[in-house]
Amino acid sequence: MTTTTPARLLRRLRSDTAPHDKHLTGGASRTNAVTGQTSSRGRAATLLRGRQDDPTWARPALFALLAFAAFVYLWDLTNSGYANEFYAAAVKSATQDAKAWLFGSLDASNAITVDKPPASLWVMGLSARIFGFSSFSLLLPQALMGVGTVALTHGAVRRWSGHAAGLFAGLLVTLTPVAALMFRFDNPDAMLVLLMTAAAYAVVRAVETTRGRVALRWMIGAGLLIGFAFLTKMLQGLLVLPCLGLAYLVAARFSLKQRLAHLVVGLVGVVVGAGWLVALVSLWPASARPYIGGSANNSLWELALGYNGLGRILGGAGNGGGGGGGGGFGGTAGLLRMFNSQFAGEISWLLPAALLLLVAGFVARGRAPRTDRVRASLILWGGWLVVTVLCLSFMQGTVHSYYAVALAPAIAACVAVGGREAWARRDSSVWRLVIAAAVVVTAAWSFQVLSTNAASWMPWLKWVSLVLAVIGALTFVVAGARPARVRRFATIGLVIGVLSGLGGTTAYTLATITQGHTGSMPASGPAVAGGASGGPMGGDPSAGQAGTRSSGQQGTQQNAQQGGTTGGSSSSSAQAATGTPPSGQPPTGTPPSGSPGGSAPNGAAPGASGTNGQSSSGSTNSPGSGSASSGGATSGSATSGSMQAAPGGQGSATSNTALSAKLDATTSTWSAAVIGDQSAAGYILASDTAVMSIGGWSGSDNNVTLAQFQEYVKNGDITYFIAGGGMGGGQGGNGSAAQITAWVKAHYTATTVGGVTMYDLTKATS
Repeated sequence: MTTTTPARLLRRLRSDTAPHDKHLTGGASRTNAVTGQTSSRGRAATLLRGRQDDPTWARPALFALLAFAAFVYLWDLTNSGYANEFYAAAVKSATQDAKAWLFGSLDASNAITVDKPPASLWVMGLSARIFGFSSFSLLLPQALMGVGTVALTHGAVRRWSGHAAGLFAGLLVTLTPVAALMFRFDNPDAMLVLLMTAAAYAVVRAVETTRGRVALRWMIGAGLLIGFAFLTKMLQGLLVLPCLGLAYLVAARFSLKQRLAHLVVGLVGVVVGAGWLVALVSLWPASARPYIGGSANNSLWELALGYNGLGRILGGAGNGGGGGGGGGFGGTAGLLRMFNSQFAGEISWLLPAALLLLVAGFVARGRAPRTDRVRASLILWGGWLVVTVLCLSFMQGTVHSYYAVALAPAIAACVAVGGREAWARRDSSVWRLVIAAAVVVTAAWSFQVLSTNAASWMPWLKWVSLVLAVIGALTFVVAGARPARVRRFATIGLVIGVLSGLGGTTAYTLATITQGHTGSMPASGPAVAGGASGGPMGGDPSAGQAGTRSSGQQGTQQNAQQGGTTGGSSSSSAQAATGTPPSGQPPTGTPPSGSPGGSAPNGAAPGASGTNGQSSSGSTNSPGSGSASSGGATSGSATSGSMQAAPGGQGSATSNTALSAKLDATTSTWSAAVIGDQSAAGYILASDTAVMSIGGWSGSDNNVTLAQFQEYVKNGDITYFIAGGGMGGGQGGNGSAAQITAWVKAHYTATTVGGVTMYDLTKATS
């Protein structure tokens, strides 16, 4: 029997009150066994000042990072006006009708949805309902999603690689040009990236815990987030799923059976998060909801597997543009697509360094135990990087360069985590060479990108960045091998090298936020970027995407389609609009400002070329580029046929005040019907009415049959039919759009309003 002496009791009390783990996660407080007082900060203090064991600089540095991200994403946010008017029109409709908000309808009377699931529209629609519909309320959620992505990337990297690595990862996301572009734009990609990054953070929390129930909750949360990513951009949201599951399977601190069970439950979370809307659409009577735009049979599930799924990867199913030998927009499919003239300026600045440091990180952790967190981090972020790069590189269907924003968190994390592992071993000359190589290759590739994409823009920048990066890297390698009193110069050299290496991507990012971007194919960088042909960048000479741009204008991209193939041609091309983008004021029946100055082929009304340079020509005229198509099938020439091309591009309808007044004077369910989503979107934004899109994005969706249209006209549900429009699909072919057009022409008299041909469906001639 052991006797409890006073000395032994004192030692036990000291042991009980001593901190057992200096790395308390999440700022959790520990209670003193004797006094009952907490020995660490509460939640509020932890949020503001960090944990007690954090460096004093960590929390202020995080706040500075988030403030910088907020500046990048919020500064002059409305300089893009409504950005992509296709989604802006759906958001406006969401403020006018709850069903339109739920299903993501293009118009408030629910004729057809946009060709994406509605999750991102839910958030923007709520913002517009709260603050009133305007450019600012439309784009504010996107900017905040960008700040959230930076914070989550920082948090996920910090937990396993330290504060410095986390801050560096967050900074690299902020300095990615395509991130600055898309977190200030109303496409679904901003929400997609936020949800995928949040899911990665949830998996990080699940891996690090030793409590099974806590891990299970985090895995369920990750699954639900990926499910909502599916409801944002369908199959692209699932690309990160394999690497998230593999990281947990490899590194979680549980038995194999328990890990597999947690993964199965996480997959159930994915199904629940994504499946509820698919089920709702399937169960809701088709006659009582809008047609699912982009689908072949009015099915959200078919849209996911077809047009927005395998059609994107394999081509077909309404997808065109990428892949093949010709290249189209997006460049020729292949392993080096991310380095071609279209993707390079968006995302590739740090991609070589990320791949190098990813491999270096795995080598550094090669003999670590199964549960090693750093290796799990490399599996998670590296898997995200590799899978997404391969998918985007070999896609045969529609691929836009801005899709690469999904790579931003992964590239940033791989550089930060791998760089931290190399830095920890900097006493070795081999690891110093690895770090120096990452710095030099970044500067050298930035030199190439700037030389190819923006040779005339700040020509000194590429030389200064390259020279200083090389000097800094050499200083780091050489001084690091010297005595301790000289080694401080190694750190100075590395700082100079890193900052210089980041010069290109930083300048490109800042140039991106200083000008507006509109249309369906935005591109980052300065106004002169994107005009060069592929050449040494590995792209196709016909694949130049951005062309020259001016503030508030996407420039030379004309009629870039979102899915499908081009089957016709145009004998001429419309001029890019010269007007400014819409202001941030909510529309009140007065169209936003902008005075398009070009004319479309075959006597189309002035303004047929929108503020993003789109026309009804079906071709692109950027320097060195041939025709590019990303949208539905184009049948026949835009200049042929008996019907003139009406304003079909984004922003085109906003200058026709006379036509807008006529639409606002109607009281029917739809003020007008027009071929194609792009045309309908412009008229929705220019008026306070619902405008029916016939044929969806490409003009080829059979969302309204001729018989249904005739019934709508008979019942007085549609007042006008506006001629032209569409992405080529309404100008010919055998779809319902062509049949409806022919029927209207045969039974109603054409009139011209503001240079646009329209038909009064209340006054039949026969």
